[in-house]
Amino acid sequence: MSDDKSAVPVWEQRFRAARVSLPDWAEDAPDRSLYVSNATGTYEVYAWDRATGVHRRVTDRPNGTTDAELSPDGEWIWWFDDSDGDEFGVWRRQPFGGGPDEPAVPGLAASWSAGLALGRDGTVVVGRSTDEDGTTLHLRRAGAAGPEEIYRHEEYGGIGDLSHDSTLLAVDHTEHGDAMHSALRVLRLADGATVAELDEVTGRDDPRGVACLGFAPAEGDSRMLVAHQRRGRWEPMLWDVLTGAETELVLRDEDGRELPGDVTAQWRPGARSLLVEHEFEARSELFSYDLEQGLLTRLATPRGTVGGATARPDGSVEFLWSSAAEPSAVRSTSGAVVLRAPGEVPPGSVPVEDVWVDGPGGRVHALVQRPAGEGPHPTVFEIHGGPTHHDSDSFAAGPAAWLDHGFAVVRVNYRGSTGYGQAWTDALRERVGLIELEDIGAVRAWAVASGLADPARLVLSGGSWGGYLTLLGLGVQPEDWSLGLAAVPVADYLTAYGDEMEALKSLDRTLFGGTPEEVPERWAASSPLTYVERVRVPVYISAGLNDPRCPIRQIENYVERLEQLGRPHEVYRYDAGHGSLVVDERIRQLRLEIDFALRHLDMGENR
Repeated sequence: MSDDKSAVPVWEQRFRAARVSLPDWAEDAPDRSLYVSNATGTYEVYAWDRATGVHRRVTDRPNGTTDAELSPDGEWIWWFDDSDGDEFGVWRRQPFGGGPDEPAVPGLAASWSAGLALGRDGTVVVGRSTDEDGTTLHLRRAGAAGPEEIYRHEEYGGIGDLSHDSTLLAVDHTEHGDAMHSALRVLRLADGATVAELDEVTGRDDPRGVACLGFAPAEGDSRMLVAHQRRGRWEPMLWDVLTGAETELVLRDEDGRELPGDVTAQWRPGARSLLVEHEFEARSELFSYDLEQGLLTRLATPRGTVGGATARPDGSVEFLWSSAAEPSAVRSTSGAVVLRAPGEVPPGSVPVEDVWVDGPGGRVHALVQRPAGEGPHPTVFEIHGGPTHHDSDSFAAGPAAWLDHGFAVVRVNYRGSTGYGQAWTDALRERVGLIELEDIGAVRAWAVASGLADPARLVLSGGSWGGYLTLLGLGVQPEDWSLGLAAVPVADYLTAYGDEMEALKSLDRTLFGGTPEEVPERWAASSPLTYVERVRVPVYISAGLNDPRCPIRQIENYVERLEQLGRPHEVYRYDAGHGSLVVDERIRQLRLEIDFALRHLDMGENR
């Protein structure tokens, strides 16, 4: 399907159109900003000098770069250098105005990143994660020759934030062994002593997570903004780490109604007010909250999804916004477009509809997009990853491509998804994967009964955790699906656990309630490989050869069994990690998926 201006299909134009992320800016040099863009066809880091209007590409690597941070003075750009997408690497830096890269902290070996904190006085804290050492945090003091280790634990953790004066460090950790609910510790960098703890997991039957949202950006202010789950959902509060005083923030709108759903916040410059992001039922909106007056003021944002926001020193608020129908742009609450990638705006797509379906664990929210024409339609169930994530009313080129080819698209925020309260997110423990499939199955039944979906042309599809649920679903629900498309999936859970990065091992132990040796029956019940003999439909799998999250060996084990069983399948392997940052590669992968589906569903040639 193409327009009159180009022979390039509309769906491909959406992928090729340049995009930008929300710009970050230097704390003491706010005219200096960083963002990520695919303007050259690969996602790379860009510097933007707002004073001169000059944009400059910072990184240029075959497999792309996305992790970068500005020093508070705006003089240095730090970026994370891994190998071909394996997420295992070191930090490098280069001057904001350009110049050669150099090792940012010599003496630290490659690792998975566990965060980075850059102080205004030159203090640096680097977080590392490895199979051998677990989590370690390393401090390089201003003027010091090398780093010193200040924290170590076998369980996963990471850097929360560095205080405004660089004397205190917040550590988000899971030393209690529950990777789904972190605790907080504050260290004094002068001597490494613990000055404050916030742990709502240890010794509790109803664990609640807490997480650092940032120290107050003001001299002499020892308050930290903290996210907590004390009332069964994410909400912000203030915690003075030196006095222990806590101030929970119950936020109400202009009609006096408490905000439902999840609420997070960040400090506005000066620490007298907060920028609040409210997320509810797959959409989000922004508010400003005056701490002295306790006044919540709604900020102007269109209906859709805010993909990040930042409060500037001049009082303005910038945010990345999109909807399922309208592509993203960086906007200001004044209504202006602050930053849009060069070139033409990508074509829009179809608005999303909200559907609520009664499931075995409560009402399930699904987002539905319909193609032109009368149903029932061939339908793709595009299952999100995570699992602690959710689909939203935001622009996505993948679902739009399926719509262009005549498919309806259904996305399910199954139990395990975020945005619907802690109980919904935590529900998948111990029956991992099976819980989610119950909810997906309930929405599938609705889609067929309502006349939306053709039961003979139902595609189960997803990437990462969505790819895992796809392979699991093809075996657990073999009569429900016509075809499966699994990108970078977990396919053999036992082997995946042995090969995956340390942070995910910790999460898996939490989800299953133990290691494979401790609760083998749970791991077997949740592994797609257990059910591969029951698969009856064609399967397409794509996999990154350098993937640290869903490693290639466990996928090969699953593929070998498909071959032994004579099941129809195709496999595409590519030289990258957990997905690709190269636009041509993303297009190639989706083209192969669409072609596979059209061939096996007897829908003619690819368009």
